[in-house]
Order: sequence, then structure tokens, then C-alpha cells
Amino acid sequence: GQIARGIITHTLEAPLDPGSVVKGCVDWRHRFFNMQQHTGEHILSGTLHAMFGAENVGFHIGQDYLTMDTSVPISDEGLAEAEARANRVIWQDVPVDAVWHTKEELADLTYRSKKELEGPVRIVTVPGADCCACCGTHVERTGQVGMVKIIDWQNYKSGVRLFVVCGVRALRYFEAQRAEAAAIRATLSAKAGQLAEAVQRQSGELEAARYR
Repeated sequence: GQIARGIITHTLEAPLDPGSVVKGCVDWRHRFFNMQQHTGEHILSGTLHAMFGAENVGFHIGQDYLTMDTSVPISDEGLAEAEARANRVIWQDVPVDAVWHTKEELADLTYRSKKELEGPVRIVTVPGADCCACCGTHVERTGQVGMVKIIDWQNYKSGVRLFVVCGVRALRYFEAQRAEAAAIRATLSAKAGQLAEAVQRQSGELEAARYR
């Protein structure tokens, strides 16, 4: 399906006669994976905002990971602490609330938003982590996110771009990393936990061979 100017259009594989009755079905597996990513992004974004005043100025859920752009630079140590705090909120398994508020009610709320909004506005709240205007899909409780992991980051404009995986995607990422490390260990005849040492030894031997 596609949405443009408030109109949702579904594309079918075969034509239908006008007036035909059709039944749609949500791809729950795909939807749940995105719910994990989206809720994890809220938790991490809210944590970064509380710790560093960082605004989330860009967000995209890709095929293998999501990206987040912050408005301010954040150190490696700051990102590590924010990640740890975000995961503590996930493990506390608190409810994720989504409530519509009137313009009058919004005046008494402090929430994140990228735009000036007129009520009614849907506010998604994660206790201890975030309060944000959002119309997206989310899990019911933070425990369903599983975990959030920043797998890479780089300087981007005035802040940093984070590459993040949550839930099932985090599991897939770590399994891919494990398989890759196992293949390298086999090539270098290295035991688990000794991969870096084996690579350094191999590098030293290659350098000595070039010198000779």
C-alpha cells in the first residue's frame, strides 16, 4: 500500500470488478519487527534528549537497521551510557501508552515533536524514557523490544548518525557477527576469545614476510 495526500492506495496483482468485496491481512511478522524498531527508537531518542538535549532530526527504518540523526554531537562514552539506560527501560517491561489529546490538554504536556501541532494529537509515552507526538505503530510493553543496540555511528551535519538494531534484528545482527567471527577463527585456527590476538599475529607475520 501507498499513502499520498491522506489517501491510502492498495495495488493488487489482478484487476477487480467495481463493487467487489476484498479482505486484507496485515503481514504481522513484518509489522511486529517494525514495531520493535520504532519503539526502540523512541526509547533511545527520549533517553538522548533527556541526557544531552539531543533532538531526533532524522529517522528511517531500513531493511537491516534503522538510522537516527541527532541535532548535537555525542561522545562514544555518552552513546554507551544512553544505550545502557535505554535497555534498562526495556528490561523493566513498562507499558507503552498511546493517547489522543486535545489542544487544551497539550498545553499542560511536555513532549517531543518535530512540528507545531494542532489538536487532537496522539502522544506516545514510555515511562522513564519518552513522551512524543507520534502516529506510528508500537509494541504494548517495552519488554517486547527485547534490546536496542547501536552498531555504528558517524559524524553527520551538526550531530551524529546512529545505526541501530532492535529485537529480532538485533538477534540477526549478532548471529551474523558470530558466524563471521567463527569463519575467521577457522581460517586462522584461533580459539573463541582469541580472534583479535590471532589477527594481530597474522598481520605481524605478513609484515615480516613483506620485509624479507
